[in-house]
Amino acid sequence: MPELPPLLPDETLRRVLRLARLDGLSVLAVAGLFAVLTALAGDVVGAVIGLLVAGAGAIELHGASLLREGEPRGMNWLVGSQLFLLVTVLGYCALRLLHPELGPLRAAVTEEMKTSLELADYTPDEFIRMVYNLTYAIFALVTFFYQGGMAIYYHRRRDPVAQALADEV
Repeated sequence: MPELPPLLPDETLRRVLRLARLDGLSVLAVAGLFAVLTALAGDVVGAVIGLLVAGAGAIELHGASLLREGEPRGMNWLVGSQLFLLVTVLGYCALRLLHPELGPLRAAVTEEMKTSLELADYTPDEFIRMVYNLTYAIFALVTFFYQGGMAIYYHRRRDPVAQALADEV
């Protein structure tokens, strides 16, 4: 299969702006909603993390704004937003793994589940701990690859975006 030619700088800029707007708004909206819900539930740590994640979305939107105004430094904000989000989520996962809150999960285990777990040679606590750890490990791994990939995506488009912005002047 023949290799496709690289995108024109104008098209690269349009795609970066579209992605940054969509991603930034999504992160801001979802994290903002979760921050409010966790605050209402009395989870201060969850609310703070939600606000930090929402802040990452706002940082990404700010970077897109700078690019629309013709400022190449907007790319720094886009890359930085992804790295900030990555560190925030990995820190949250580490916090939850180091200080697990298993109480609500224990309450969800029914007698039928306990019987099934005994047949599988697990205690309810062992099973809950395993699922809890696996959930946060997978969340951290997915975040690492997704946010890391986004940071690399933005980083690799610095030069074409700068060229597109210079051509607009």
